[in-house]
Amino acid sequence: MTTTPAQDGGAGEGPQMRVLAQYVKDFSFENPMAAAAARASETQPLIDMGVEVKSRPVGVEGDAFEVDLRIKVDAKRGEEPLFLVDLVYSGLFQMMNVRPEEMEPLLWIECPRLLFPFARHLLAEITREGGYPPLLVNPIDFTPLYYAELKAREGGGG
Repeated sequence: MTTTPAQDGGAGEGPQMRVLAQYVKDFSFENPMAAAAARASETQPLIDMGVEVKSRPVGVEGDAFEVDLRIKVDAKRGEEPLFLVDLVYSGLFQMMNVRPEEMEPLLWIECPRLLFPFARHLLAEITREGGYPPLLVNPIDFTPLYYAELKAREGGGG
């Protein structure tokens, strides 16, 4: 989304977003059935996954934001828990020349879209290292998640 100044003398710069940093904020992997992971099974595990996005301003200038992408995965085979992953992958983003009405969609859609491939890679690696096939999460469209959150806020009174 980074744009360059207009060629007509730079009368006004367009909106810009810079990724200042990205990092693992919290990461937990529980593998209570590690020994059983090596056993072949005809039963496919049931995988329950949840995704959550949070953002908050950072610093005094009000142009930097920390965005957290939290992905929780709970895998079971029948009633037996196989593994549980809880990952918070975060980024620090700087916004410049962004109108207030455009800020929230950037923070809730574009920022997690940029963070997701790195979080997906970590999920695949940790499950592989835990003795399971890599968990390859399909790409996520954060737009419907954002609008569902908006609707929930409006329905809940704020």
